[in-house]
Amino acid sequence: MAIRKIAQIGHPVLRQIARDVSREELASPAVQAFIDDLVETMRDADGAGLAAIQIYEPIRICAIEVRNNPRYPYKPQIPLTILVNPTLTAVGDEQFDNNEGCLSVPNLRGTVRRFVHLRCQAWDRAGAPIDEVVHGLKAGTYQHEVDHLLGTIFVDRADPTTFSTWAEFDRHHKAAFVEKAQALVARVGS
Repeated sequence: MAIRKIAQIGHPVLRQIARDVSREELASPAVQAFIDDLVETMRDADGAGLAAIQIYEPIRICAIEVRNNPRYPYKPQIPLTILVNPTLTAVGDEQFDNNEGCLSVPNLRGTVRRFVHLRCQAWDRAGAPIDEVVHGLKAGTYQHEVDHLLGTIFVDRADPTTFSTWAEFDRHHKAAFVEKAQALVARVGS
């Protein structure tokens, strides 16, 4: 396993649309080793998720995990999840305001409208089908990571009047956001 460099906003790779991965390619030692690197890089950077395109591989794979993350102490735990060729479909039209940051956009946060309930269809790293409905902050994380695979960064969707540095978010906005996030988690379960 290796920790890879994370592309920063402005690098053209972040605006590419990732390509699908075939089952044969997914099963290859090279792609399995890449997934290990993706997970290791995400964990090293304290990310809640990381898309392959963020580490310069424009393929439709992302990793998601939240376990006692110091960057997101209010997020519910999410076990390590690898999504290959994910498709997301809103379940209903209910949305919430999610304050997001990104490993490719250091020191900036902003509020993005995300769907509360979301169906995710994908493969896991072994090629087994995933078909699940996720809710709340977990659904927000899935949407953020899958956006990367489509060449979209959270700043494209955020209300620009909500942009703040991490320090100013912590100082002026975190308490109110955490209160709303905890209420959402209590209501929808994640």
